[in-house]
Amino acid sequence: MKVLKFGGSSVATSERIKQVCKIINGFVENKEQLLVVVSAFGGVTDQLINMAKAAENGDRKYEEQLLDLYNRHFKTAQELLGGESLEIVAKFLEQKVNNLSSLMQGVYLLQELSPRMLDRVASFGELLSSYIIYHYVNNTLGSTKFIDSREVIKTDSQFGAAKVHFAQTNKLLNEAYDANINIHIMGGFIASDQNNITTTLGRGGSDYTAAIVSAGLGASELEIWTDVDGVMTADPRKVKRAFTLDSMTYEEALEMSHFGAKVIHPPTIQPVLENNIPIRIRNTFNPKFPGTLITRTSKDTLTVKGISSISDVALINIQGSGLIGVTGIAGRLFKTLSQANVNIILITQASSEHSICFAIRPNQAEAAQKAIEQEFESEINMGMVQSPQIQNNLSIVAVVGSKMKKTTGISGKLFKALGNNGVNVYAIAQGSSELNISVVINKSDESKSISALHQAFFTNDTNTINIFLIGSGLIASTLLDQINTQKTELKEKMGLELRLAGLTNSRKMLFNAKGMDTHNWKENLENSDLEANIADFFDNVVELNLPNSILVDCTASNVPSQYYPQILQSSISIVTPNKIANSSSLKEYKLLRQLAKKHDAGFLYETNVGAGLPVISTLKDLLRSGDQITKIEAVLSGSLSFIFNTYNGTQGFADVVSLAKDKGYTEPDPRDDLSGKDVARKALILAREIGQDIEMEDIEIENILPQACIEAPDVVSFMDTLEKHDEAFKLKHIAAAEKGCVLRMLCTIDQNKTQIGLKAVDADNPFYNLSGSDNMIVFTSKRYRDRPLVVKGPGAGAAVTAAGVFAEIIQIGNNIPKM
Repeated sequence: MKVLKFGGSSVATSERIKQVCKIINGFVENKEQLLVVVSAFGGVTDQLINMAKAAENGDRKYEEQLLDLYNRHFKTAQELLGGESLEIVAKFLEQKVNNLSSLMQGVYLLQELSPRMLDRVASFGELLSSYIIYHYVNNTLGSTKFIDSREVIKTDSQFGAAKVHFAQTNKLLNEAYDANINIHIMGGFIASDQNNITTTLGRGGSDYTAAIVSAGLGASELEIWTDVDGVMTADPRKVKRAFTLDSMTYEEALEMSHFGAKVIHPPTIQPVLENNIPIRIRNTFNPKFPGTLITRTSKDTLTVKGISSISDVALINIQGSGLIGVTGIAGRLFKTLSQANVNIILITQASSEHSICFAIRPNQAEAAQKAIEQEFESEINMGMVQSPQIQNNLSIVAVVGSKMKKTTGISGKLFKALGNNGVNVYAIAQGSSELNISVVINKSDESKSISALHQAFFTNDTNTINIFLIGSGLIASTLLDQINTQKTELKEKMGLELRLAGLTNSRKMLFNAKGMDTHNWKENLENSDLEANIADFFDNVVELNLPNSILVDCTASNVPSQYYPQILQSSISIVTPNKIANSSSLKEYKLLRQLAKKHDAGFLYETNVGAGLPVISTLKDLLRSGDQITKIEAVLSGSLSFIFNTYNGTQGFADVVSLAKDKGYTEPDPRDDLSGKDVARKALILAREIGQDIEMEDIEIENILPQACIEAPDVVSFMDTLEKHDEAFKLKHIAAAEKGCVLRMLCTIDQNKTQIGLKAVDADNPFYNLSGSDNMIVFTSKRYRDRPLVVKGPGAGAAVTAAGVFAEIIQIGNNIPKM
C-alpha cells in the first residue's frame, strides 16, 4: 500500500483534479492500494485565515470572500460531477458554508479570534476539497472510501500546531482502513483532540498527515506530489542551473527543510524515518519524471546535496569577560530564550568563551534582547557582560550533504567561493555530524552566495562570468562578435560561460541577470525603456550583486572611471582599454590598486598601452621575477605609427590622419594622438608601473601641432585647419629623408625623466623598420642590458584591442577556481 499526498497547486482547479485522478488510476492499474491525502484548493487556507481576521477587525468584506469561496467550490464540483453525486456534494457544500458563515458572524460580533476558532475556520479548506475529490474519484474509478481526518488523527489541544497522539491515531487509522477497497481519500492538515474539537497540525500539515498515515498503516512508500520535479540542489528562482536530485537521506532532507527548502516540511520526515518508509517527491504536472527518493541511506555519489537559505534573520551577540570559564552561562541563556518563546535557528560560540551569538527571526529580536538583559542584569551592570547587540538584514546560507563528513576541503571551497565574490561572513556553524555548514551573511548577498556556492559544488567544470559592458562603439561591438564566435569553444574546452548581464551607451541601458542575447544586442539596447544614466548603471551593477561579475569599460570617456572605486569595493573586477583611470592623479592610481587588492577584485588594463600586445603583463612579469628596468623606449601609438609610416610627403598629411581615423586607429578626436596626450597617458602608466611616482605634468611632450589646430573648436574644424598646414609636415619629412631617416613619435622613460617627441631615426635604429600601425616597446633592464627585450606588433585597431580585452576577461574567469 502506498500513500499519495497532493498539494494545493495539484488540486487548484477541476482540470488539475482530473490530472490527479489519472495519476491515481495509473497506480490502481498496477494493482496498488492507495490512501490519498489532499490539501485545500490552492490559496483557500490563506483565504479562510484572511476572512477570519477581517471578521475579527469588524470588516464585513469577509462576506464577499465567503461567497467567493462557495462559488469556487461549487463551480469545481459542477465541472467534475453530475446527477446524484453533484446533488450530494452541493448539499454538503451548502451545509458547511452555512456553518462557516455562522462562525464568521460570531467572530465579527465578538471581534475576537481565538486559536481554537482559527483552527476550526482553517479546517474547512481540506474538508471541502477532500469531499469533492472523493466523489469525483469514486465516480471515475470506483472502489473509493472517504475518511474524515478528524475521526482518525487524534491530537492534544494545542491549537495551531497540535501534537499527535500516535498510539490512538494508529489504532483509529487501522480501524478505518479497508483492505478490500482500492482507494481511500482524506484531507490533510486537520485533526481533532480528545473532545473531538477540530485542531490543525500547522503549516505543512498535509505533508505531516501523509507521513502519520504512512507510519500508522505501514505503507511501502510515501509519495508527495507537488509542482516541482523533486528536491532540487538550490532554489531554481535563484540558481538557473539548479537540478533535481535522484536521491537523498532523511537527515539531508531534514537539514535542507530546516534551512528553507520548500518541497518538504521538517515534521513530515520523523514518522516515516522511525518506520524506515521511503519518501518520493514527484511532480503532478510531469508524472513520468521519477522524482527524488528519500531514504535512510543514499546511493548518490554527490558530496554536497544542496544549498539552502533562510532569507531574513537577526543575529544577536553577547560577549564579555564574565562569560569566560563560568559554568551554566549557556544554560541560563537558552532557558531565558525558551521562556520568552524565542526560537534559535543557529548558534555559535568562540572557543575563548568570550562571546556567544545566535540567529533568530527578526520579529523575535527585541523580545530576545529584553529577556537577556533581564537575565544577565547584574553581569551587565558590573561590566562583565555587554548588552546584547542585534544585527538585522541578514540571511543564513547552508551547504548540506551527508558525505561531507570526513571529506577534506569542503569548508575551503565554501569560503573561497564566498571570498571571491566579496561576501562577508558574520557567523559560522557546523555540527559534529558535519552534515551541514551554515554561514550568516548580508541579506543582499544571499542570491549571489547561493549561485557562487552552487557553481563551486555542482558545476565544477564551468564558471559563469557576468559581464557588464559600457560602450557600444567599434571596440565593444567587436568584443561581442569575438565572444559570440568563441562562446561554444570557451565552454567546452575551458569551462567558461560568458553572459552579458548589463549594457549601456550614451542613450540607453539594458540589464538581464540571466544573460541577454549577444547577437541582437544593438536592437534590444535601442528598444530598451531605460534611458542611459551612468550613475544608475553602476548602482544597478552593484545592486544586482551577481557572482563572478566583470565590468568592461570600452569607452574613451572620463566619466566611468569615477565609479571604479564603487565597483572594486563591491568585489567586482574591471577590464578596460580606457586609459583615463590609470593616467589620472597618482593618488587615484594607487587607490584603485589598493581597493582591488583589499576586495579581491581583478583590475586589468593591458590594452591601455599596446592594444592587444603583451606590454603590461611582460613588464609585470619582469618586475615580479626581480628584474630592474633601467630604460623603456617605445612607439606607443598605433595611430601615430600608422600616420608616420604611411606619410611619405607626396600626399596630404591631413589625408593620412583622416585615413587613420576611418580605420579606427585614432581616438575620436585625433588631436589626442597628434598632441602626444594619448602617448603621454601610456607613458605615464608605464612609468608608474615601474615604480615612478609621477604626474602627467612631469612628462615632457613635444608639441607637433600648429596652435591653430589645437584651438579648433571641434573635430571637423580641426581637420580643415590641419589641411591648411600640410606644408609644415612635408618639410619635416623632407628634412628627415635627406639624412636617410624616418619620423617616429618616440617615448623614452628612464630613471630621471619621461620624454615624448617626434624623432628622426636612421636605419640602425630598431624603430626604423616599423610598418603599418605597429607599436614597439624596448625594455632595457638588468637582465636585458646588452640585448634589450622587444615587444612589437599592431598597437591599434578594434580587432586587436577587443581581443586584448577578451583575453583579460578569460584570464579573470580562469582565475576563479573551478571547484
